Amino acid sequence: MRVTDPKTVATYYQALIDKDPRFVGIFFVGVKTTSICCIATCRARKPKRENVEFYTSFKEALDAGYRPCKICKPTENANEAPGQVQQAITMVRDNPKEKVSDWQLKQHQISPESVRRWFKKHYGMTFQAFQRMYRINNALEELKSGKTATATAYEAGYDSLSGFGYTYKKIIGKSPKNSTAMQNNVILINRFTTPLGPMFVCATDQGVCLLEFVDRRMLETEFKDLQRLKKANIIAGENDYMKQAQQEINEYFAGKRQQFKVTLDTPGTVFQQSVWQCLQTIPYGQTASYQQQAEKLNNPKAIRAVASANGHNRIAIIIPCHRVIGKDGKLVGYAGGLERKRWLLEHEQKYATT
Repeated sequence: MRVTDPKTVATYYQALIDKDPRFVGIFFVGVKTTSICCIATCRARKPKRENVEFYTSFKEALDAGYRPCKICKPTENANEAPGQVQQAITMVRDNPKEKVSDWQLKQHQISPESVRRWFKKHYGMTFQAFQRMYRINNALEELKSGKTATATAYEAGYDSLSGFGYTYKKIIGKSPKNSTAMQNNVILINRFTTPLGPMFVCATDQGVCLLEFVDRRMLETEFKDLQRLKKANIIAGENDYMKQAQQEINEYFAGKRQQFKVTLDTPGTVFQQSVWQCLQTIPYGQTASYQQQAEKLNNPKAIRAVASANGHNRIAIIIPCHRVIGKDGKLVGYAGGLERKRWLLEHEQKYATT
């Protein structure tokens, strides 16, 4: 929300003047004279007090008409994991079979408290839960390759097979013995930053099944629907599809990619599937109305049904529902926010001619 408390505003403005790193991600400042949004540590010339207003999230600043500053890059630097957190995550990913303790973090001059706070805020889970999910995902891959549950359990650092089985079943939903017959019983989730804010990416063994801004409306419902449709649980992890999606999205924002090649896994009804496929035929840098989409599907009266299917699209940008506008040319509903939609369309129009 917009910050209106005088004392808080005064504190934030002083932090802006001081370039105080402790306030990075705490507030976003909109500069009225330039329509630019910055974070506390921005190196740009400081605006006068009467020319700024503060918001608690970037999305609110974006909705108010502010654009991300090209100097401080608020959506990337405010939401990217701090150096200590990145180091902790790297320790987990490089050693997926080992538990990283608070003592080990301290040995690397990493504050366990800071890591815990960041994970609760940005992942909605503890650092220990994040670790458990990575270890279980690694164990799942080994079970699929033919390793026994006993060997996998002890190599993953568990003191007993029963302890491994309990944790595995709690996260995966099935015992290690029953999971080996299922080749697609988890959905992996990871988080990365973009110029328009952080995004969640999810993938199965078949491809990317979700790509959404983390503040998307009804995101929790999407997670529940996805787990129901795939009969799988969502756990922290990463696979090649997710890495490819992140790379291609980064290239898209850099203006270097207009078409995506990453494999998608999009469970839904036959009609929804047809609508999502139709969305991918709208050329980069162009738009279409719901009516035009319905006509393409040879069902001109299904305008509302098409709009509903668009709203159920779980893969932002790659399946470009942001390219659909109203019949009168006006921007219409977008779960990521109309200002993001406007930004994406302007971005594509800019690079479509280059």
